Amino acid sequence: MASVSFAKEKGEAAGGEAGGSGSGAGAGVAEGSSRGSKVEVDAPVTEPTVSRPSRGAASKYDFVKVKVWLGTNADHYYVLSRFLVSRMLLVTKIPNHAAIKISLELKKLLIDNSLLDVSQLDLEANLFKLMERRGYGAEYIERYKMMTRFHHQRIPLVILVCGTACVGKSTIATQIAQRLNIPNVLQTDMVYELLRTSTEAPLASTPVWGRDIASAEELVTEFCRECRIVRKGLDGDLTKAMKDGKPVIIEGLHLDPSIYLMTEESGGFGSGAVQMKAASAGAVPVAPKELANVKINLNPDAGKDSNVQADNSTDFVGKDEKAKPAEQAAPKCIVVPIVLKMADVDHETLLEEWIACRASEMGSSTPTQEEKEALLRKLQTIEDYLTSFEAQGMTVVNLSATAFPQTLDWLHSYLLECIEHGCSTSPSPGAGS
Repeated sequence: MASVSFAKEKGEAAGGEAGGSGSGAGAGVAEGSSRGSKVEVDAPVTEPTVSRPSRGAASKYDFVKVKVWLGTNADHYYVLSRFLVSRMLLVTKIPNHAAIKISLELKKLLIDNSLLDVSQLDLEANLFKLMERRGYGAEYIERYKMMTRFHHQRIPLVILVCGTACVGKSTIATQIAQRLNIPNVLQTDMVYELLRTSTEAPLASTPVWGRDIASAEELVTEFCRECRIVRKGLDGDLTKAMKDGKPVIIEGLHLDPSIYLMTEESGGFGSGAVQMKAASAGAVPVAPKELANVKINLNPDAGKDSNVQADNSTDFVGKDEKAKPAEQAAPKCIVVPIVLKMADVDHETLLEEWIACRASEMGSSTPTQEEKEALLRKLQTIEDYLTSFEAQGMTVVNLSATAFPQTLDWLHSYLLECIEHGCSTSPSPGAGS
């Protein structure tokens, strides 16, 4: 290979001297021949395409279409995609490399046996055999069947990833979206900025924990008010997800799960299928017992004596919406709230870096130690408010850099359990929405 690359370099140099007239290639061959090299000089032309194929190169089996027929009368079909099969296998916790191999083996098996028109049942039977052959047996097959039922029933899935600044919300949301094949990830930070700059929503440019707020009660009140406004900004996306039966992940700082989750009995949280209220934007968040001393007026039906900040949020909803009668309950969906928290030492380190970056971006001076401590106390107050709902059944996840893969794997299994519970308690297709 050394002589080959040397001859190639000589050829390129000669080609440059000849002004690209084509004599460079001949000069390269002559140079190689004079040094005793053989036809290896031609090897670099074909070597990249033969011995080093690109990772994303398509297989020859991808050029043959396999029709998968659906229904008892086989009156509908779709074209098999091994990419989608591999993504479905990835949801069942099969590793990515194994999922790609199984999907390719499935396509190869069908084409080699001239099975270009197969039913869905036959396709799954062959797929399950290949899964068992690679060591992914009954447990993974049951997960595949469960996810198939979930998609057929078109049950809306809403995953809420809550937490304060610098706890890994975006990272966790992205990883969950990849594992569960969820294309829709909504960020409350982006919605907050859009509402602040494009509407008349009463939102400030400074985060709530960066403002001069005297007490913890006022801080939590203001936090809840802004979360309700952001919830209203997400109304269109959530309504579409509910209507189409699509999964969606919502992550960000301005996320109060009590606004999104209420059971009909007690208003508590649950990881299974819960009924999302049609007018959830104005729903009354259920404060836990631990925060009973924090008096937050979140009742949209309250009179003029209500808290002024709560009234501002209700006015932003609009007068027409207040006058509407109670609408029919929205279709059942699976809502899974997750609150992330981190060890104090790790969290403080990340927060200091975040504070320094934010100060440089805004062109302001670096905060003093007292200002940093005040900021940490405010963030801790908001975190205490979010984690206090754990007593009502909401999941609180402690993140650690050393155990991040294990935590992510546990979250994957936990969400699959929530989906399975939601499928088992939801009505059959056609019986509900």
